[in-house]
Amino acid sequence: MPDLLAHALAAYALGTALSWRYDWLTPAYVTVAMAGAFVPDLAKIRLAVHQSVIVEAIGRPFSWDPLHYLGGVVLSVLVGVLVVAPGGRQRVRVLALLSLGAATHLFLDALLRTPSGRAFPVFWPLTTWRPPTPGLYLSTEPWPTLFFAALALVVWYVDRQRGRAAADRAVEAVVDD
Repeated sequence: MPDLLAHALAAYALGTALSWRYDWLTPAYVTVAMAGAFVPDLAKIRLAVHQSVIVEAIGRPFSWDPLHYLGGVVLSVLVGVLVVAPGGRQRVRVLALLSLGAATHLFLDALLRTPSGRAFPVFWPLTTWRPPTPGLYLSTEPWPTLFFAALALVVWYVDRQRGRAAADRAVEAVVDD
């Protein structure tokens, strides 16, 4: 995986750019998209609770890895949506943005360089097929983080300029009236 920061920055850039199109997509919702980018890395819980502990506790084979695949991500996103108060469009929007963030994460991870030339089984449990990866970078390389930091900075700057222009137009409208 690229650095977790790279995932968050990619989700920020995409969410903020989408906010230019959708008025309801406020900075709070962009944060939801960024949180969605962390969802596939819930599989890293294995660093705190090794799967052998779970195997011993339940007496069955167990792995945290599916949390990083489509099936685990969908379940995690659905659990995340359940913590949102029902009513209105709030849950649908949170579902969409958590899914967007998680999708960017899975997409970026599918671009990693691997020894086999194949990505992880992204679509598990639908299929165990591992799509070919273009092998754009290693997970240890810093340039993806630098690239997404630069992209996020540009998007932040454009968004700020758009906000100022909108504020100026609002002031002019009040002055004209």
